[in-house]
Amino acid sequence: MKNKTETPSAKEPVAAYASLVYNPMSVIFGAGYANATDFDLLVLARKGISKKALTTLAKQIALTLEEIAKVLHISERTLQRYEPTTLVKTEYADRAIELARLYERGIDVLGSQEAFNSWLKTPNYALGNEIPLHLLDTHIGFTMVFDVLGRIEHGIFS
Repeated sequence: MKNKTETPSAKEPVAAYASLVYNPMSVIFGAGYANATDFDLLVLARKGISKKALTTLAKQIALTLEEIAKVLHISERTLQRYEPTTLVKTEYADRAIELARLYERGIDVLGSQEAFNSWLKTPNYALGNEIPLHLLDTHIGFTMVFDVLGRIEHGIFS
């Protein structure tokens, strides 16, 4: 006879929880991200984000340290010199949060991390044949990429 205290989830496939395991914002914010407000993210950006969280984010979203350094406007060498517990400055933390938000949106719109990574690194007609990743060095570039994702979501040619 089965023990009634045994958890049924122990028998369920791990694939059923894949969407819970991968979440770019939870890498930065932690386990409490599900209930985080924009104000919570503002407080986090002002406090700073650890280098460890940034490197974990880079790995999870399949960007090299060089690519994430370009987006954050920090030299790759400076980022490498930081200790894992070092909190990066507000302006870098703000960009990291924006990058994680973009990845969540892109994965939601395009259906998978692989599809979004491919899209992000491919020239896009709606962006003047620019590679979307190369536009992420400015706030305006982030806005343009978010806008194209919105058009894709609504079935508008992009």
